[in-house]
Amino acid sequence: MEKPTNDIHALLKRYWGYDTFRPMQERIIRSVMDGRDTLALMPTGGGKSLTYQIPALAGPGLCIVVTPLIALMKDQTDRLRAKRIPAAAIHSGLSPRQIDIALDNCAYGDTKFLYAAPERLATEAFRLRVQRMNVRLLAVDEAHCISQWGYDFRPSYLRIAELRKQLPEGVPVLALTASATEAVAEDIMRQLRFAEPHVLRSSFARPNLSYSVRRTEDKNGQLLRIAHNVAGSGIVYVRTREGTEQVADLLRNEGIAAAAYHGGMAHAERSARQEEWLSGKVRVMAATNAFGMGIDKPDVRFVVHYTPCDSLESYYQEAGRAGRDGGRSYAVLLVSPDDEGRIVRRFEAEFPPIAKIKEIYSKICSYLRVGIGDGAEASFLFNIHDFCARERYYTGTVQSALKLLQQNGYMTLTDEQENPARVMFCVSRDDLYKVRVQRDELDHFIRTLLRLYDGVFVDFRPIDEGQLALWSGYTVERVKELLKRLWQLRLIRYIPSNRSPILFFNEERLPEADLYIAPETYRLRQKLIRERFEGMLAYAANDEECRSVVLERYFGSPAPVPCGVCDVCLARRRAGRRPAADPGAILRLLSAGPLHPAELAARIGGSADAAAAAVERLLASGEISTLPNGKLTIK
Repeated sequence: MEKPTNDIHALLKRYWGYDTFRPMQERIIRSVMDGRDTLALMPTGGGKSLTYQIPALAGPGLCIVVTPLIALMKDQTDRLRAKRIPAAAIHSGLSPRQIDIALDNCAYGDTKFLYAAPERLATEAFRLRVQRMNVRLLAVDEAHCISQWGYDFRPSYLRIAELRKQLPEGVPVLALTASATEAVAEDIMRQLRFAEPHVLRSSFARPNLSYSVRRTEDKNGQLLRIAHNVAGSGIVYVRTREGTEQVADLLRNEGIAAAAYHGGMAHAERSARQEEWLSGKVRVMAATNAFGMGIDKPDVRFVVHYTPCDSLESYYQEAGRAGRDGGRSYAVLLVSPDDEGRIVRRFEAEFPPIAKIKEIYSKICSYLRVGIGDGAEASFLFNIHDFCARERYYTGTVQSALKLLQQNGYMTLTDEQENPARVMFCVSRDDLYKVRVQRDELDHFIRTLLRLYDGVFVDFRPIDEGQLALWSGYTVERVKELLKRLWQLRLIRYIPSNRSPILFFNEERLPEADLYIAPETYRLRQKLIRERFEGMLAYAANDEECRSVVLERYFGSPAPVPCGVCDVCLARRRAGRRPAADPGAILRLLSAGPLHPAELAARIGGSADAAAAAVERLLASGEISTLPNGKLTIK
């Protein structure tokens, strides 16, 4: 790595090839470099990673990045290493040996970035090493997870405040999230022990993206019209796996190059389809929301949601994959008359009663063969779709139960990742010795396996097939054959390397009667999920207010301005109507102090008539009043 420089524009040019920063990036970077605790609210695709990577590269020392997204860890570390910037990651998918090596490199080597899953912060290995690290910045991604008022609260995030105590005084924290209400923002800063409140909020406006809602009983017809009339590549988000295949078939039958993508496909097949889409060989991808991480195609011209999302957070993130190059693009939500009923039923199915959560907990433990009193801090491959098929559960119900179990500190389900092969001997040492004597061709390999990996008689242990090949003198293919042979002889239990989510047990398995789901956690999550569903339904039903304004206000923008390009704005323009002034924007402006009507109209933009009409409505409702000097004020 080249010698550090504190010229942030030179670093941007050297490592990323850009001459200028995106809006808000430079303000956040300079705030961090000034040593200020900073909460940055930036939309998806806004370039969050640069806001901690540039400050870390501008000086000596290490940046610790806390994130629950293992796919992001791998993506970021791969990209940094490709730029010859030393980076490491630790999470529950790695072996203890791999974690030890990564931590030692951070303590004694030249590693610049350490990505860590939040549950790793409490481990003894991490706590001992972090005291020897020259930490200069702590970045917290998905920072809303630390707030109990956030939609995705994770107890493991509360350990970050303890980590701050172990770091030298003056190390700033940069908290990053795509959205946070005022209550969540204040809670984030309190939980992370900010020296003083400090929020930098990026604009959520996408002026080149035209949002539309099409209400129709013929979704297929609407989708085909969009695909035929809008040139360029696109994504169609569908709720179910079967739906993606059906939509892809529909498009192909119309002569449109299309493919399906969902979590039920093998990793190699998904990678191949994604590459075909990225290269332009496939024009339209019909996908579930599994089509997410790693999508960095700037020229997507349309994103169609065949079915409504569960929340505006998900909708904004997925729709925002269109038009990242700044060109005119379209985000279209298709709504049929029975969609609202389906969403209500989905909410009821995805929020199980406490008794059902306890039942699912016990079934998961039995599925993974974890006995009562066992499993503390153990990791298990967990195929949620196989589990649901065996136990006949709706996947959404299990996902919601796992979220509540996670929020109560019992277990954590990671995102899908590359997992090493795992081995556990299922015979005694004495019986194994007899086999080695009787089968001389296996003796050398078994001895190599035992010499390299301890604890294989008591639990599954991650193994490296390449390392086994090196030390045994066999090829990797021969190693895999021998492992399968040992499995066929019922000497070992063997899980080949694969891609799958991992379920991490935060503590030992409890009897079902002892499992405690805090009622306040349950009620709060139920309330937050209901609000998210209702927000999505309100967006789909709205035909009066600019869609960009609705989204920006939801994400906390103080005074959003109508976009002029969504279906609502265009309908007004065609009807010759001026857009109505936003009463919320008026109240926010008046909260800073009284204003004359003319000054108020100038600040909110639009026509004076529209502003006057909005002011009259607020006066009539008693929300504002007129002072003796003629100024307007909040009553």
